[in-house]
Amino acid sequence: MANHKSAEKRMRQTIKKTERNRYYRTKIKNITRAFREAVESNDIPKAQECFKIANKDFHKFVSKGILSKNTAARKVSRLNIMLKKIALS
Repeated sequence: MANHKSAEKRMRQTIKKTERNRYYRTKIKNITRAFREAVESNDIPKAQECFKIANKDFHKFVSKGILSKNTAARKVSRLNIMLKKIALS
């Protein structure tokens, strides 16, 4: 346990930060999972809708400082490649 006031405050801040990060990490995984399920079932309209949501949310997370710009771009790019594959077939 912490012995100083500043260390106790850092512990409280770490707990809040961990909860916030867990929330966003789970949200990112759920968005990606919904998109992948739509792609696997060859449901193009649903996949397009999920892609729009993913694109919007990932870039919103960039502005909040949750994701870096390059990470969001990479994730969106990979989802876009998957979407184009099923759209062409």
